[in-house]
Amino acid sequence: MAMSAEAIELLIKQGLPGATVRIEDLRGDGDHYAAHVIYDGFQGKSRVQQHQMVYKSLKGRMGGELHALALQTSVPE
Repeated sequence: MAMSAEAIELLIKQGLPGATVRIEDLRGDGDHYAAHVIYDGFQGKSRVQQHQMVYKSLKGRMGGELHALALQTSVPE
């Protein structure tokens, strides 16, 4: 079963409080998404560490309910 964009956004915001999150359904199939996450807690972290933080917030749904997620992460300007 696929996840909704709203569910993905909620999980990320719960895992990364204060983050700005924008989710795009890339194919309109509810299975391939892009997430743009801006979070102060990414400060000083490598891109890999930032992505790991986002994946952790998804609580094991990556690869199951959530098939594909393209990530763009950054700190606020």
